Amino acid sequence: MSFPDLPMRRLGLSAAAAIAAVAMVGTAAAQSMVVRSTGPSASKYPTGARLKASDRVTLVAGDRVVLMQSGRTRTLSGPGTFSATGNVQASQSLGSNVSRMLAKGPTVRSRGGFSRGPGDPIPAETRAPNLWLLDYRQGGTFCVADPATLLLWRPNMEGDTALEIESGGKKATVAIVDGANFRKWPTDVLPVQYGVDYRLSGAGLPRPVTVRFAAMETVPDTAEASVEMLMAKGCAPQLDRLVDTMAEAEGGQG
Repeated sequence: MSFPDLPMRRLGLSAAAAIAAVAMVGTAAAQSMVVRSTGPSASKYPTGARLKASDRVTLVAGDRVVLMQSGRTRTLSGPGTFSATGNVQASQSLGSNVSRMLAKGPTVRSRGGFSRGPGDPIPAETRAPNLWLLDYRQGGTFCVADPATLLLWRPNMEGDTALEIESGGKKATVAIVDGANFRKWPTDVLPVQYGVDYRLSGAGLPRPVTVRFAAMETVPDTAEASVEMLMAKGCAPQLDRLVDTMAEAEGGQG
C-alpha cells in the first residue's frame, strides 16, 4: 500500500503548525498585564492578571490601574471605560531611567564635584536608581542579583550615619559616611542567606524594618521579564520601584 501524497500532507501539517504558532505569538503580544491596581475595583483587576486586546477595563472614581504591554506601561484612572491595549509614547529621557533601573551593574554615586550654594535644598532621591540596590527603609522580600556585591542605599548623601543589622543572634554595624549614599552589605559578619529575617534599625529609620532575601536564577534583561520575576518572587518593594519608574516614562496614553 502506498501513500504518494504523504510528503504534501506533512508539508501541509507543518505549515498549519507554523501558522498556529504565529497566531499564538501574536495573541500573547497583544495581551496586557496588570502590574498595579488600587481603588474600589482592584479585586476585578488584580496584579498579574492578563487582559486580551478585546477586553475593556471599567473603572470608578478612585481607581488606578497600571497595565504593561511590550515593555511599556499605561496608567488608567477612573472613572471611565478603557481598551486593554493602547499606544504609549515613551519619554526618551525618562526611558533612560528605566534602563538604569534594570542595569545589572548599578552605578553608585558619591558626592564627586557636587556643590550647592547657601540656602539651596539638599538634593535627595526618593527612589533607589537601580533594582538591585537595597533601600534599607523598605522592609519585605528583596530579590538579590549578586549576594557578594549587594549594596545598601540611602536617599541622600548628607552626614554620617550607622545602620544596625541583626539576624540569628549576630549583629553588624554599617557606617555610611558623609558624601556617600551606599555601602556594601556586611557579608563578612552576616552573609546573605535566603529565607532568613534580618532586622534593620538606626540610620534615621523611624522604626526597625525586616528584610528577607529571595534567590534569583538569572537577572532578567527586559522590563517585562523583570516585572514577572519580581511578582513571582514576591519582591514587592522592587516591583513598585520599577513600575513607578516605567509609569513616569509614559509620554501619553492611547
